[in-house]
Amino acid sequence: MYAIVEIAGQQFKIEKGRYIYTHRLSGEVDAALASDQVKVLLVDNAGTITVGAPTVTGATVSATILEHLKGEKVIVFKKKRRKGYKKKNGHRQYLTKLQINDITI
Repeated sequence: MYAIVEIAGQQFKIEKGRYIYTHRLSGEVDAALASDQVKVLLVDNAGTITVGAPTVTGATVSATILEHLKGEKVIVFKKKRRKGYKKKNGHRQYLTKLQINDITI
């Protein structure tokens, strides 16, 4: 069984017991994810696919916030040749690690 869900503006394919990394969510570590933060768009239950319009009614996902962390560093480098213009910037995205506990229809 798997589901396609929308969390914090991103879509994920989730299964029970898996971990996902999403943009930083409000909530404490070891707390359950609020049901209004997750929109279930599609559910596949042993080959039976249910597509929502826009969400699947009655379908819920329970998840636990495991930790808040920062992603890998991304280097942004800009240069214009022969002009002496160089800019170097770094960025680390704030992330939340979630564990999917259960998917119910």
